[in-house]
Amino acid sequence: MSDLWKPSVTVAAIIERGGQFLLVEEETSDGIRFNQPAGHLDPSESLITAVSREALEETAHEFTPEALVGIYMSRYQSTRTGEDVTYLRFAFSGQVGAVHDQPLDVGILRAVWMSYEELLATQEMHRSPLVLQCVDDYLIGKRSPLSMFYTHPSVTGFSYA
Repeated sequence: MSDLWKPSVTVAAIIERGGQFLLVEEETSDGIRFNQPAGHLDPSESLITAVSREALEETAHEFTPEALVGIYMSRYQSTRTGEDVTYLRFAFSGQVGAVHDQPLDVGILRAVWMSYEELLATQEMHRSPLVLQCVDDYLIGKRSPLSMFYTHPSVTGFSYA
């Protein structure tokens, strides 16, 4: 088989403070959408490092992951471009920290705090059905410890030489 299928590995931060969830409003190939601070796992980083980096890049907020909320798989098919991608998403909950004065990642229009009711009312604008699913799982208390993750030093640039 010449084409090797690989899902796109992504991370997402489920950030809640006082009943409000931190989301981003972003430009996508399907128009403006809401999503958790999320993005792709980069080479040479762990999933834990990736979610902290993505949250900072997309919201200017520091994020310290404390637990895994869930691992999700979904398929995205763009109505505009025909793009077909399967995503494997690792969603983490944790603590939000300091806000930095920095530009947001390319394509991010703004970071916004939304109540659960606002999330429900804007479902048609969610980037994927996983946005609400992750929040629902968070709200019912789904959590796994971060100790279940192990990243071998070879990933982050450790040399055996």
